[in-house]
Amino acid sequence: MTGWTWEYEGYVPADERLRESLCTLGNGCFATRGALPECGADEVHYPGTYVAGCYNRLTSEVAGRQVENEDMVNVPDWLPLRFRRPGGPWLTPDTATVLDHRQTLHLSAGMLERRTRYDLGEGRALTVRQQRLVHLADPHLAALRTEFTAEGFSGPLEVEAALDGGVTNSGVARYRDLDGRHLTHVHTGTAAPDTVWLRCRTRTSDIRIGMAARLTADAPLTVRHELPRAVQQMTLDLMPGSTSTVDKTVALHTSRDPAISDPLNAAVDRVGRAPGFDELLETHLTAWDQLWRRADLDVPGEAGRILRLHLFHVLQTLSPHTADLDVGVPARGLHGEAYRGHVFWDELFVLPYLNLHFPEVSRALLRYRHRRLEQACTAARSAGRRGAMYPWQSGSDGREETQQLHLNPRSGRWLPDHSHLQHHVGSAIAYNVWQYCEASGDTEFLHTKGAEMLLQIARFWADSAVYDETLGRHRIRGVVGPDEYHEAYPDAKEPGLDDNAYTNVTAAWVLARTLELLRSLPEPRHRELVERTGLDGGELELWEDVSRTLHIPFHTDVISQFDGYGELAELDWAGYRARYGDIRRLDRILEAEGDSVNRYQASKQADVLMLGYLFSPAELRSLFRRLGYRLDEDTWRRTVDHYLHRTSHGSTLSGLVHGWVLARARRAEAWKFCQEALRGDIADIQGGTTGEGIHLGAMAGTLDLVQRGLTGLETRGGALRLDPVPLPELSSYGFALRYQGHWGVRLRLEYERLEIAVPVSDASPIDLRLPDRTVSLPPGETVRLLLPD
Repeated sequence: MTGWTWEYEGYVPADERLRESLCTLGNGCFATRGALPECGADEVHYPGTYVAGCYNRLTSEVAGRQVENEDMVNVPDWLPLRFRRPGGPWLTPDTATVLDHRQTLHLSAGMLERRTRYDLGEGRALTVRQQRLVHLADPHLAALRTEFTAEGFSGPLEVEAALDGGVTNSGVARYRDLDGRHLTHVHTGTAAPDTVWLRCRTRTSDIRIGMAARLTADAPLTVRHELPRAVQQMTLDLMPGSTSTVDKTVALHTSRDPAISDPLNAAVDRVGRAPGFDELLETHLTAWDQLWRRADLDVPGEAGRILRLHLFHVLQTLSPHTADLDVGVPARGLHGEAYRGHVFWDELFVLPYLNLHFPEVSRALLRYRHRRLEQACTAARSAGRRGAMYPWQSGSDGREETQQLHLNPRSGRWLPDHSHLQHHVGSAIAYNVWQYCEASGDTEFLHTKGAEMLLQIARFWADSAVYDETLGRHRIRGVVGPDEYHEAYPDAKEPGLDDNAYTNVTAAWVLARTLELLRSLPEPRHRELVERTGLDGGELELWEDVSRTLHIPFHTDVISQFDGYGELAELDWAGYRARYGDIRRLDRILEAEGDSVNRYQASKQADVLMLGYLFSPAELRSLFRRLGYRLDEDTWRRTVDHYLHRTSHGSTLSGLVHGWVLARARRAEAWKFCQEALRGDIADIQGGTTGEGIHLGAMAGTLDLVQRGLTGLETRGGALRLDPVPLPELSSYGFALRYQGHWGVRLRLEYERLEIAVPVSDASPIDLRLPDRTVSLPPGETVRLLLPD
């Protein structure tokens, strides 16, 4: 690990899946895992290419039930390129002796380089060097340069390149009982002497896929078509010490792409027009250079190097090209098949970063949600509710994609999955709309699509709330909170919990913000919205009432995760750690023992503490005050302590949220959790999950930790608010951001000083608000502030 490179030395089969995920290359439209081109899919290797928004739905028989699942499709593999001496076996690290092996991910260049020396015996060796890119300037191109150098011998080397349409979705072991054959009608052909093509379509979503590959080398080519593969062959004449080069250039289109008539014709035309590798690399480097300038981040030490890797993967998944697509935030990036490529609530951790660098991408991701607003309203009606009930897992069309059953690998049992009751995802969408508009100043979106989403989400919460005369408060029953461990009360016949604190507080926030927005709308737009939605004064009165009377449960002067949480049993944490070591997935351990985590005060990840992640201390106190509760520092500190000792951290998001909250509540302990968040994927802390795809929310969240968490940065009320809490381990760093039309605003935190510089422009001054002062900073000016102790 150096400043701008990520290197792996030596060939370690057990680490290949992890390396493939972390060496994935992408451009926002598609991404390809960092698998070795000479290796096919097996227990060690898993090449995969995924197109943003390309889903397919299949039905499988599981545990005697017909189960329907929609997956992000592993499209045809463009990587295959293998080689051998005539009459010998194809050379791979698994079948030949490897003398040296190194993979280097060049972050600044968006390029993956590998060097491998194969031992051919009798003092002979073959060095293979490859450079791979998924083009950032042209989002439909990828290229692979392979250089072969003979050592101690001369003679022929057979090289075979292919496009492979026989791939399946089989990269996650626990999904292998499910049908993963998503491609059908595979055809191949020859477009030119140096170019082959492959076309196919997805089985049910009927997305057509076209791919074309051009092979360039100083040797004659032969072509053969062996369905489902298109194969190009050549024989290189190697000389000792000299290098022979083979360039493979690939174009990929689908029928979801705009401005094309046919994906196959588009792919063949594009690869035919594509320049050579050197020119492709030059334009690719320029595009990455521009992207890095917009996302400038200067953090010293190991933390800075890891953050740069995280930023690289965020930008590969959600690049400026994403602004032109109808896609959401895939929880595991475009890096693998875990979670089936679905869209959860992870945008809650991703958009706050993008808002201040690539607001056009944030807007596109919110439009994905708006396009599925009608489906969310249909789901609410089907559940007997008004408004919009967004799905916990979303895919192509916005219906609920949460699996009906999930497999516990420890017990081997398929179990009912009730996570679809996490209706708090609607509040996350509303929060993202509000945050985006505050950061960007995009009142047009707020008054149109944003207002429409907020109104229907608020309507759902008001209709879900039931008045309890005994309490004199409204209650929201039958939900699941962010914790995810607790899906039901002990021994209950039906799933769902009552008055999850996080759900109720965020629902109250949505109602309050929506009422505020409706009051501020221009009269003509307000009238349109009322006419379109049937909103009336009585409904608004109900919203006002519910936003002030939702029940928040407490026990022993601590905010309860849900009503009745304080009556659950305490878990023998020390005993379980002694027995199992890693108890992050405590739910699986207990179920395998015939027990249930529903019986215990034990959380998978932050639930109540998520409130301290979303809201500043002042805003959180204000929310509780609106609800009629007093939340003082002692109560919040007790709440943090309570859950800190009862959380197994079975999610990569848990360390992030705890680090964020502890930076203000218990600073001495914050860095431990920040480190866990930073190392979540590179160290595969969750035990093998990173090989199935990165955790995009956690990666983006670490970027936002240094951007907003430790600076106390808020975009609220037309001002840039700052309340820094620098950690001793991370107290000197800088970054640039984009705020309400100001490009390249630079912030630098230096121990007890804060410097802010606004580039020259014709924009209005920025209103800066710190706890002890307010500063108006016009373009072209720099301010240096001493921070209070």
